[in-house]
Amino acid sequence: MLLRLSNTPRDYAWGSDTLLAGLEGRTPTGAPEAEVWFGDHPADPSDVAEDGTLDQVTGGSLPYLLKLLAAGRPLSIQVHPTIEQARAGWERESGLAIDDPQRNYRDDNHKPELLVALSERFESLSGLRPVAETLELLDGIDDNAGVTRLRERLRGDGDVLREVIGWLLGGHAQREVDDIISAVKVAAVRQEPGEWDVTLRAIAGVAETYPGDPGVVVALLMNHVVLERGEGVFLRAGLLHAYLSGLGVEIMAASDNVLRGGLTPKRIDVPELLAILDTAPGAVPVLRGTGDGAVTSYPVPVPDFALDRIELTGQPVALPVSGPTMVLATSGAVTVAALSGVRLSLAVGTAAFVGADEEGITLSGTGEAFLARPGV
Repeated sequence: MLLRLSNTPRDYAWGSDTLLAGLEGRTPTGAPEAEVWFGDHPADPSDVAEDGTLDQVTGGSLPYLLKLLAAGRPLSIQVHPTIEQARAGWERESGLAIDDPQRNYRDDNHKPELLVALSERFESLSGLRPVAETLELLDGIDDNAGVTRLRERLRGDGDVLREVIGWLLGGHAQREVDDIISAVKVAAVRQEPGEWDVTLRAIAGVAETYPGDPGVVVALLMNHVVLERGEGVFLRAGLLHAYLSGLGVEIMAASDNVLRGGLTPKRIDVPELLAILDTAPGAVPVLRGTGDGAVTSYPVPVPDFALDRIELTGQPVALPVSGPTMVLATSGAVTVAALSGVRLSLAVGTAAFVGADEEGITLSGTGEAFLARPGV
């Protein structure tokens, strides 16, 4: 089975006005275009060219969801649950309608995810920085009452980061939040170069989009990660994160469970976010892929998905099929041929679904494609 997939971009407010159109070589619509989903998740199953949607083919059994993601503005600061937390939350909310605005859990699955940059630069906030490093950052900005109070709280005992995030998001620290944001803005435009300049400019940019939002100060506690094209970042369950700008391919477990902690007009449930948040600090490694030749793999420690990047230079690339597979074209001219004899040419920004009944496929043409499949 070889089927052509497409979908309509989702118009979230943080979406880019140009990135997806530029990728696909079309005129921008003038509206934000944030994500294109390739999968069978009931919230937005892919369209099948032959007729219908992918969930009608798979029965909703795909363990992963593949996306194109285009961030023109910062996404919400967010965290995703473990599978145990998701099941418990889904059960607790079983009496609520699936579209009830008080719902936190849209399904009973976890949502680890991997993003690989397609743009030359992709910026994100990924994980919590060690407290000692954040104190060094604060030493480089002008002091005021809010900065002093944050520094005092970071020097406390116990699970400091959980306590500080709860304080910032709890609704009683707005004066301190405003002070800290003011100091960050001043530091971001100073003339003297400093170790934290790039990070401070990024946080000041977030503050321009979300003035006065406590999430801006939460962002100040997080690792600022900048990816180059072809580099990736894996985000485990419980890891606080927010994408800031850029175009990428994202793959995740088939879930839409998101607990938000700022930079959004959507629902924020602070107690639930704190309950599932992993506050262990540390750098989140940049993944540069493994392998040589045409195929670059991005190993991840979860069984829900695996992702490979395929560079096509005119020579056919034969690939095995192990389970339901997708091929997403991201540049050039990509053709997918199944061993059964079916052949599809893919426009950039569209995908092919390869059923588990196929034993292998061959990609040909020139350009780039990503291969998504279940993990091991």
